[in-house]
Amino acid sequence: MIRYALKCRDGHRFESWFQSGEAFERLKGAGHLSCSVCGSADVEKSIMAPAVSTRGVPASPPPGSAPVRPADAPASETLLSAPSGPAEAALRELRARIEASAENVGDSFATEARAIHDGDADERAIYGRATLDEARALVEDGVDIAALPWTLRRDS
Repeated sequence: MIRYALKCRDGHRFESWFQSGEAFERLKGAGHLSCSVCGSADVEKSIMAPAVSTRGVPASPPPGSAPVRPADAPASETLLSAPSGPAEAALRELRARIEASAENVGDSFATEARAIHDGDADERAIYGRATLDEARALVEDGVDIAALPWTLRRDS
């Protein structure tokens, strides 16, 4: 696996993992890469300082150290730390509000959503995980649901 620092034509910076350099080129050539901020398909690799480890020293930085940033990025800009723009800031705020005001029901989402819809459980805001088939069945049965544009944290 290889991690690349990427940037789009609008200057948004983000990073992603690829199986290999060739895999990156194949995905880019097929039009399967897009900016994580604006969705632009015009994505290029950015210069990035490699994480080099020595024998017995972990390759990842210790907790609390500065996040990795592309070598050509300004010193004030780090990846995965501050929002890269208004859209990412709004998404982070939305996530925080949902996590603060709704109950995480985990893998029981489909069961709980159906019970609330049918009146068998108290009405409340919930979020969690559902398979594609479970989500499709809920929608077909008239249960109002929406996909969240992020994955759930492992500790949530």
